Amino acid sequence: MERVESYASFGGTQEVWKHRSEVLDCEMKFAVYLPPAAAEGPCPVLYWLSGLTCTEQNFITKAGAQRYAAEEGVIIVAPDTSPRGEDVADAEGYDLGKGAGFYVNATREPWAAHYQMHDYVVDELPALIEANFPVSEKRAIFGHSMGGHGALVLALRNPGRYASVSAFSPIVAPTQVPWGEKALGAYLGDDREAWKAWDATELVATATERLPLLIDQGDSDQFLAEQLQPERLVGACEEVGHPIELRMQPGYDHSYYFIASFIGDHIRHHARALKG
Repeated sequence: MERVESYASFGGTQEVWKHRSEVLDCEMKFAVYLPPAAAEGPCPVLYWLSGLTCTEQNFITKAGAQRYAAEEGVIIVAPDTSPRGEDVADAEGYDLGKGAGFYVNATREPWAAHYQMHDYVVDELPALIEANFPVSEKRAIFGHSMGGHGALVLALRNPGRYASVSAFSPIVAPTQVPWGEKALGAYLGDDREAWKAWDATELVATATERLPLLIDQGDSDQFLAEQLQPERLVGACEEVGHPIELRMQPGYDHSYYFIASFIGDHIRHHARALKG
């Protein structure tokens, strides 16, 4: 593991590290913000999952999260969105391949060799963080768009692992929208029943943990009607009594201007759960 960036920020340190991932069979980067409290002792960890086309850089340069993480004494870890490297499979367009890992474990070639993002984010990366940084046993997870999908699915698939979960503009029903159909078909094959294991609207029906879902969604989001459709998740939650709060934000779009406007709310939401 090698540190490649380090910047003083709000009394703490914003760092970027690279390492060899055994799960993904390639070199990966991740960002970690260490608040001032980390110098005094272990802090809880909040994992951020970014959306399509992003790397670890988008969140740390655009979201304005460091201020709130410093205030709350929370470490934030932001991994890349897919495997990287010359031998890693890719595709034309922005919504499949590099930058579009969808946080699933691919079973179909040529993707299966590297695209095991679920296991990387849930198991390998936390083990690395917990072995090398002053962290407590408490974890939470949030994300945006494809990363919002990832946060919801990872939390629902792994009961007890996260103290809280939230999302900005998530793809809540990837089995039923174009982005998800393209990615799940490529990574998992043609069996649509297998796709349901990676769909938040399907997973809430059998969830053994009633972890409350917090979602912020801009009502001027250009992808709202075709790709996001948060009402599907609200309906699925209402059917089984799974707690969910959907906050429709007037005038906001899909961009990091939207994320930066409400990131403080989300970090405080997670800090309460992590410290409680």
